[in-house]
Amino acid sequence: MDLNNLHRIYFVGIGGIGMSAIARYFNEKGVAVSGYDRTSTQLTQQLEAEGIRIHYTDDVSLLDREAQLVVYTPAIPATMSALVFYRENGYEVVKRSDVLQEITRSLFAITVAGTHGKTTVSTMIAHLLRDSGYGCNAFLGGVSANYGKNFWSSERPVAVIEADEYDRSFLKLSPDIAVLTAMDPDHLDIYGTAEEVEKAFIQYSANIKPNGTLLAKHGLHRASELKGGNKLSYSLQNDAADIYATNIRLDDGGYEFDVVQQDWMIDNVQLRIGGMHNVENAVAAIAVAHILGISNEKIRGAVASFKGIRRRFEYLVKHDRHVYIDDYAHHPEELRALITSAKTLFRGKKCTVIFQPHLFSRTRDFADGFGETLSLADEVILLPIYPARELPIDGVTTQMIADRIQGPDVHIMDSNAVPDWIRAHPAELLITAGAGDIDLLREPLTEIINNQ
Repeated sequence: MDLNNLHRIYFVGIGGIGMSAIARYFNEKGVAVSGYDRTSTQLTQQLEAEGIRIHYTDDVSLLDREAQLVVYTPAIPATMSALVFYRENGYEVVKRSDVLQEITRSLFAITVAGTHGKTTVSTMIAHLLRDSGYGCNAFLGGVSANYGKNFWSSERPVAVIEADEYDRSFLKLSPDIAVLTAMDPDHLDIYGTAEEVEKAFIQYSANIKPNGTLLAKHGLHRASELKGGNKLSYSLQNDAADIYATNIRLDDGGYEFDVVQQDWMIDNVQLRIGGMHNVENAVAAIAVAHILGISNEKIRGAVASFKGIRRRFEYLVKHDRHVYIDDYAHHPEELRALITSAKTLFRGKKCTVIFQPHLFSRTRDFADGFGETLSLADEVILLPIYPARELPIDGVTTQMIADRIQGPDVHIMDSNAVPDWIRAHPAELLITAGAGDIDLLREPLTEIINNQ
């Protein structure tokens, strides 16, 4: 696969957040980019506005037959007609991770992996590098609120990449700096057991280039088995870590804090987004920026200007009477961090959580964890399971989670019933969470809450 002499490239599943970043990379380089996705979204519409041709019908007559390279995401079924056509007719067909592997071979690669936190940390790092003037090529798994996109380019041969553990794709990357945010079990439909998940993250650390650096969250299980020429740990505020935050103060829905390492300190860092977990994420991003030699003054300024990521502790409404936060959380630990942080920031407000479970397998595997975490709320609305790539599993429904929630009032309803329910039951602190299509509720709920 020679990426330097490409003139035409086709993407199967181009509307995916990771796929679209790579499509934008080639489009900016002047390559003729086209692709297919199942439905038109805000993201695919942006790609089309940037000159990328996209079709939404699974029809082989619409394919680019002059494509030199075909890229697909593992979320696409192998029986999809475009994949079958390209494979049967001798085209070079590769996974998204294969392309990322090639892109990063010639660049200084900063990769961020972990079962949660990776989108925020990678976007923070990329923003710090861009805002400070250092520069980077960013391949992100979320839409940066600062720039309205998930990819940007730079003349500097440095790449910041969100390293996705799904389908073991991230094991193809060879980073110079590898960040590891979490090793909690997830994607058990792929890995089978928690031990296999941990083994994959250990292998991720073993792929660091010689003399490269591993920056891992302090206290990870099996941390002693992690590899890397230079190993550093970071933490929210545990001073046993190499780098941690201290003197954390609440500041109008955000935080002010100091970051400490044995040989250096940055004081009075201002983070203007919510969530204590985001203070920890900022510690990791600041540590990477410091390793690259960016000055404290520029780091401080970049963190203060960071506006967050779409659907990561995103404030849609925030005033004295009502707060509405939307988040991508779809794992029990992500939900725990989300609900705990929101209730800490807005003490005294009744907390209503609307949650859409994502995947039948994840609901089955983590029903106990979801029940325990959602019990932290004051009221819970559960939506039907969003299937994504899966077929239903007998006996696995939203009711599994509802049966395990203790304390809050629990309601199960379809998403189209939610706006009327919120209209009749004004929420002081409302949280919508999930990785499916729950984001379609953002606009109607924002309008309803603003008018209450």
